[in-house]
Amino acid sequence: MKILLVEDDREAAAYLVKGLTESGHSVEHAANGPDGLHLALTGSYDVLILDRLLPGLDGLSLLSALRAANDATPVLFLSALGEVDDRVAGLRAGGDDYLVKPYAFSELLARLEGLDRRVRQETASSRLEVADLVLDRDRHRVTRAGQTIRLQPREMRLLEYLMRHAGKVVTRTMLLEQVWDYHFDPQTNVIDVHISRLRAKIDRDYDPPLLHTVRGAGYRLGVTEE
Repeated sequence: MKILLVEDDREAAAYLVKGLTESGHSVEHAANGPDGLHLALTGSYDVLILDRLLPGLDGLSLLSALRAANDATPVLFLSALGEVDDRVAGLRAGGDDYLVKPYAFSELLARLEGLDRRVRQETASSRLEVADLVLDRDRHRVTRAGQTIRLQPREMRLLEYLMRHAGKVVTRTMLLEQVWDYHFDPQTNVIDVHISRLRAKIDRDYDPPLLHTVRGAGYRLGVTEE
């Protein structure tokens, strides 16, 4: 992987650069927010490691600017700010993962590899089909029985994940981590609300129903219930 590390702590940065390089990755380092944003916008990286507290431009503002420029490079926040509200803020700002300091280098490496693997899997196939339901990622279009179904971005991401796991039970934890990027349960009904909205759009006017609730386990997308 080609990695951009934005970290103002020299000792921590040197440790990460050394460890990641020895693990076979290419690493560029920026010690402040403005330099990090410049490198992120002008370079090409597989993953960004981003500290929350940076001189010149904080991590959340840097990421907001990056996402506003339509840069979808996966971002792993690495921060001493570990309260639930801090993690939620990082993820809602567009972060893909959040690791709290202190951390084990092996876990950091595993999370980076997971982000890279997920992106590669998501780009491997642009057209997904389950029965007469079709999702075309390139065109950002969903149809069922040839009829266009309009989905919100989060609904699209939820449907894509369910379609990539068609026929299998998908748990709430899997959805929280892969669709909402929460590595903890925020104790909300966000999943239930989105599942309900998605079911109304893809099933209400069509037969047979495809989105099923598996009581006590999660959800499954497929033609028939088990």
